Amino acid sequence: MQQKIIPSLWFDTEAEDAANYYLSVFPDGKIHSITHYNDAVPSKAGTVVTVEWEVLGMRFVGINGGPQFKFDEAISFQIMCEDQDEVDYYWEKLTADGGEEGPCGWVKDRFGLSWQVVPKGMDQLFSDPDADRARRAMEAMLKMRKLDIAAIKAAADGVPA
Repeated sequence: MQQKIIPSLWFDTEAEDAANYYLSVFPDGKIHSITHYNDAVPSKAGTVVTVEWEVLGMRFVGINGGPQFKFDEAISFQIMCEDQDEVDYYWEKLTADGGEEGPCGWVKDRFGLSWQVVPKGMDQLFSDPDADRARRAMEAMLKMRKLDIAAIKAAADGVPA
């Protein structure tokens, strides 16, 4: 089934650079199309307007719209990771070359786009029927930047750090 909703990301001038960056971070990616301004916009004729790409089966569009809009944390993309190696991989890739670490598994990439690098199973820990176990897991997570699965599980189980 074709994806009905495609996130459109506003860049100043770096949509093509961003698409290539995301293709280097996520597996199985490809660029679907690149459009250029034509002579209807003489000052920009020939420069990239949009880039459509796909990573992990999800399509995105980047538009070079100018400097007036910037990304903020109100929108983020969540990466569900299978294990700590995958958490570490995405954390390293997204913080490289000007990315920024944030609290509780959040990171901004070098373009300012926010990501949540989340291990699979965290929602079950945080909603555990044992309220104390859920609280301990949440408290441990709130102290972290990059999430440490073993440390969160140990905290949930009441194992001292």
